[in-house]
Amino acid sequence: MARHFLLSAKARTLSLAAILRMTDDQAHAAFVAIRWADNGGEAFCPRCECTAVYTYAARRIWKCKACNHQFSVTSGTIFASRKLPIRDLLAAIAIFVNAAKGLSALQLGRDLDVQYKTAFVLAHKLREAIGAGQASAMLSGHVEVDGAYFGGSVRQENRKEDRKDRRLAQNQTGKRQVVVVMRERGGRTLPFVFRAEADAIPTIRDRVATGTTIYADEAASWDALHARFETKRINHSIAFSDDGACTNQAESYFSRLRRAEWGQHHHISGKYLGAYAGEMAWREDTRRQANGVLHQLAAAALGHGVSRVWAGYWQRGRA
Repeated sequence: MARHFLLSAKARTLSLAAILRMTDDQAHAAFVAIRWADNGGEAFCPRCECTAVYTYAARRIWKCKACNHQFSVTSGTIFASRKLPIRDLLAAIAIFVNAAKGLSALQLGRDLDVQYKTAFVLAHKLREAIGAGQASAMLSGHVEVDGAYFGGSVRQENRKEDRKDRRLAQNQTGKRQVVVVMRERGGRTLPFVFRAEADAIPTIRDRVATGTTIYADEAASWDALHARFETKRINHSIAFSDDGACTNQAESYFSRLRRAEWGQHHHISGKYLGAYAGEMAWREDTRRQANGVLHQLAAAALGHGVSRVWAGYWQRGRA
């Protein structure tokens, strides 16, 4: 019997041990090669894009000959103003990539021997870089659509006679949100957060190309899709799949997101639900790839500008 790809040696193209054995110079060289891969690994000015730069011998920085701008390998990226060594950043990305169902900030902080706050912000910076790659994606072909609700639950009463039906709106906190996912069969996964499933219809129309076949369940929220798309529905109370009509790939995504919430994070704040949803979409899209996708994530992070959300997050009085 053939071995599953993820169990084979070909799936292990990234070694955390190898990263931790790197010297500072080797880690820096790896970052340089990733950031300026389109220039053969040679640094160029991030401000004016001039390729003529001076290299400083005493410090790992460059100076542009055209505009005199001094920059480092992390200048103008999501890692700007870093305090962690570059080797630790590489190790953090490797640990993040290898976590199949997400990674808690507490665990990342323990692995890197840094404060919880440092690990929390670092993980969210990586999620922001992932989300930037999903911002303008369009889906086509065969797309599955489904929604799942998160948050808004209240603690049950001790005695059975005092307990309430938490499925009813009057017995919820009002913070309940729905993650609606659009998943292209054999392609990309795009999640969005709304107050109700019906609110997702305009976004689906914007992100799914005309002529696409959409697969959805029997929820009334998706009735409006028939006006624009060929829509095939599946009644889950009767069957999970019927003549090709199913939402199994969308359910697979929600399975990973639920397990990340229950097993790793235990609680996901509604404010950042979209960031976690985007992370799980990226994990689903790369689930069949070797763990060398570290380079893909590192490139996304180094290609992303300075975060306006997470730069100085704790200095703004967050608690």
